[in-house]
Order: sequence, then C-alpha cells, then structure tokens
Amino acid sequence: MQQFFRLFLFFFLISITKTEAQSRFSTFVIDAPQLQTKKKIWVYLPLNYEKSNKKYPVIYMHDAQNLFDAAASYAGEWNIDETLDSLKAKVIVIGIEHGNEKRIDELTPYKNEKYGGGNANAYLEFIVKTVKPLIDSTYRTKTNAKNTAIWGSSLGGLVSFYAALQYPEVFGKVGCFSPAFWINKKEIFQKMEDTPKFNTEIYLLCGDKEDSGAMVSDMKEMETLINSKRCECKKLNKSVIVKEGEHNEKLWRNAFAKAYLWLF
Repeated sequence: MQQFFRLFLFFFLISITKTEAQSRFSTFVIDAPQLQTKKKIWVYLPLNYEKSNKKYPVIYMHDAQNLFDAAASYAGEWNIDETLDSLKAKVIVIGIEHGNEKRIDELTPYKNEKYGGGNANAYLEFIVKTVKPLIDSTYRTKTNAKNTAIWGSSLGGLVSFYAALQYPEVFGKVGCFSPAFWINKKEIFQKMEDTPKFNTEIYLLCGDKEDSGAMVSDMKEMETLINSKRCECKKLNKSVIVKEGEHNEKLWRNAFAKAYLWLF
C-alpha cells in the first residue's frame, strides 16, 4: 500500500509539473494582412504577472515553434520559459511563428539570387503595426524602444539586425545569434554603412564551428562596422564567439541566459 501511494504521488507530481510548465505560455492566432495569412503568436508572461501592477519590457522573437515547446520544434527548443523563470526575469516574450516554407521569404530583407526571399519588410511591418499595438493594449508593457527587444538566430538573427536599422525608434535592443549575414551580405552591410548613427544595444553571438565558415568573419566584420558608428566606450554591443559552438538550438539555448542578462 505504501509503495502504491508513493507511485501515485510520483505520477501526480509529474502531472502537476507538466501542467505548470505548459501553462507558462499561451498562444493565439491573429490575421497578418501584410503577409496575407494568419500567424500563431506565443506569449510568455513573467512569474506573478497576475499579482502585479507593474509594466514590463518586451522581447519579440522569431521562430516561435522552437522557443518554448520541444513538441512544436523542428530540432529542439530554446527553453525560454524555463530559463526566464529560473532567472525570475521581469520580461514579456512574444514569439512569432515562422512561415514554414515561407520562412526564407519572411526573414530575409533582400532577394537572394539562389534562394529567393526578400519579404522581411512586410514581416516586420506585421510585427510593428499589427502585433505590437495589440500586445501593448492587452498586456502591461513598457512601450518605448529602450524596453523593446527583437531577437532571433540564423535568418532570425539577420532579420533582427535589419529591424534595428529599419525601426530604430521601435527596437532599442537586439539579440543577434548566428546571424545569416551571408545570404544578403552586400545589401545588409551597405545598409549599415549608410546608417548615420546606431544607438541600439546589440548582443552578437556565434559558434566557431557553424555550418558557414564565414560566420565568424562576417560577424567580426559587422562588429567593426558597428563600432565605426559610435564610440566603443558606450559599451552598447557585445560580441561572443563560442568555442566548439555549432549552428543549432543547443548553442542558442545555452547562450540565452547570459545574453538576456547583458541586454536587460
């Protein structure tokens, strides 16, 4: 009888833990007129949000399928909710699902001769003009650029960097992991070159064993260009190259906490 009770208690606790973990984020579907589709949005609220009257910073993140739930991901999740809970982070996270076969199209600012794409302006307009106003009117958010971040990896890193150039009045912080500068290298570097000033806080990160051999050199080159736009003494950017780091969710998951703490 005692053994049965212990087993019952064990499975009961697993069930409670699983339910609590699932309840740490919610989802809803919204029209995306700029993209002529509908988008699933994932929402993470900080611990004790309901018991507080405080306003919170917001992070907008791409590839939402990979952020919170391994079952929804393609190659593992970032554990965003568990990580932020462990830090007792005071932040709201809004995840925008990627468009599956339209992912390259949505997350690239310019058309690539081989891979196509180039519809990031419409995607970012969806975030800025449709998603953000809804989030700001629904949740207690700090709406200014200083308290609004955009974050992603690979193509998500590229489009996050582009968003900082396109909407500096909206996004004041950027998490730029393994940015796929290579796919639009000429254009994105030229846009950065043409930007008169760049006051956005940015955390750049990649691994030294990423798929593209140019990942490290491209990131270093971009960092040099960023530093040419402002004094390094302001300490508005940080660049990290992870030894043995590969182009995958493990790299980004393990790096997220430190990057978050630096940006916020």
